[in-house]
Amino acid sequence: MAWRKPRPAPRPVCRCTPGTYNPDVTQSTIHSTICVSGWTATVRPPTSYTNPLKVQGIADYGYSDTNLADYEEDHMVPLELGGAPRDPKNLWPEPCSGTQTAHTKDGTETKLKNAVCAGTITLSAARSAIKNNWTTALQVTGIG
Repeated sequence: MAWRKPRPAPRPVCRCTPGTYNPDVTQSTIHSTICVSGWTATVRPPTSYTNPLKVQGIADYGYSDTNLADYEEDHMVPLELGGAPRDPKNLWPEPCSGTQTAHTKDGTETKLKNAVCAGTITLSAARSAIKNNWTTALQVTGIG
């Protein structure tokens, strides 16, 4: 049997993408940062910055599908939870197809942010859960 490169993973590989935080977002600043509608747009990097990282990430992850349109350059710790916007250690090429995709993760991110802003969980708990495994983050935090 011939060796094949791995299929895109629904979760980032921690050695490639450990996840990092925006130092401006803390539990005490959430109501002036992540809980403000539209705040993430003020820190989101442009595609001119993220596309070269996406190309490198596809190579680093060993994905056989190299079509950029098949991935979203995503923040492991989402901007909605105060992830570092431009740190390559917080960005990875997330697949847009399969059972657990960029679109699925987006819903999880929003639910976690809403819970943080409502005071249901702490910022630290939400970040920890999503860094550990975004696919189980809602269950781990008791939100889903």
